[in-house]
Amino acid sequence: MRTTKRWTVLGAVAALVAASVGLAGCASAGPAPVSTTRAATDSSTPTRTPTPTPDPVAAYADARLANMTLRQKVASLFMLHASGTDAAALRGFLDRYGLGGMILMGDNIPATPEALAAQTATMRASDPALPPLIGIDEEGGDVTRLPWDGQPGGEGLRGQDPDAARRAFSARAALLRQAGVNLNFGVVADVTADPHSFISDRVLGTDPSAASARVAGAVAGEHGAVLSTLKHFPGHGETDADSHLTVPTTPVSRAEWEARDLPSFRAGIDAGAEVVMFGHLVYSQVDAEPASLSATWHRILRDEVGFHGITITDDLRMLQDTGLPKYQDAGANAVAAIAAGNTMVLMVQGAGTDPGAMIDAVVAAVADGRIPAAQIDADARALLVLRHSLATEE
Repeated sequence: MRTTKRWTVLGAVAALVAASVGLAGCASAGPAPVSTTRAATDSSTPTRTPTPTPDPVAAYADARLANMTLRQKVASLFMLHASGTDAAALRGFLDRYGLGGMILMGDNIPATPEALAAQTATMRASDPALPPLIGIDEEGGDVTRLPWDGQPGGEGLRGQDPDAARRAFSARAALLRQAGVNLNFGVVADVTADPHSFISDRVLGTDPSAASARVAGAVAGEHGAVLSTLKHFPGHGETDADSHLTVPTTPVSRAEWEARDLPSFRAGIDAGAEVVMFGHLVYSQVDAEPASLSATWHRILRDEVGFHGITITDDLRMLQDTGLPKYQDAGANAVAAIAAGNTMVLMVQGAGTDPGAMIDAVVAAVADGRIPAAQIDADARALLVLRHSLATEE
């Protein structure tokens, strides 16, 4: 049953991602010693340690990883976009670069749910045992890709009880699953009461308590149908600026962040969200870099908040769209994102952006030691486990 497996997959992926922190230079503790204690009723029969049952998903991931080149491992950490609804062309794009996933935007959505289901089935057909992550921003309300999704988003759910969020996201997740989408970037965990904020129409609550209850309800609603994503960590609500146009910066202290912005992310993590998306947001008292490129914020999420699932950037093209010179090299942005600790890089690349060049930039960073090879192995393996688990649940 998919619901049961989902929690098993989440635990497995969490363990694998957590392992990436210390893989380089960590020695194995070795096997546990075999007990020599004898049973009281039969002094000649030794007690034997039971042999663990092999995990077929982990075994698949190990075998697959062992046969991947460095470039293939790196490519599997990218989720990119290709325009249009031509299923064969979309599949060809995935195969050409060996991507771990694709994000569907409005230009990828055909007229009917049945047509979208056929399209995603073709995208998965290249390797049924290892389907790509097919993501979408389906929040409801202002951010809706599926024209047949009539469920409310944040603005419509804020005035209702938390169970309304669960019901809305349950219905939404069912639509996505039927359409062959396996990952939703749909749960906005940001908090703000400022009506002028860029994110205000999309939040599920205007205070930490209200947001936490509805975020947990939304994740529970998606449970068993699609993978849930919390966004935009560490929280877009502390600034009214639009991160599609600039890099929003806030002087909010760490203590203020923990009181106002963290609770809703904790609630979503506790509810079982498998993915956290990092925003292009600067909390200047914590780190001068945007959270999406910040090793400090990744450490906080992992070591202090306790999230060991999949992390992904917000669309890296947004950094280029700010016009700031330091973010105009797509390959350098990808290197910085993975070096910071993101499991995956997400980008709706613009004209002139070469996916192959971005992948090559990360490969070069591994080759010269800027990114540890062990980190790439751990992240690639975590995604292999996740993707193969999705295949076994279908």
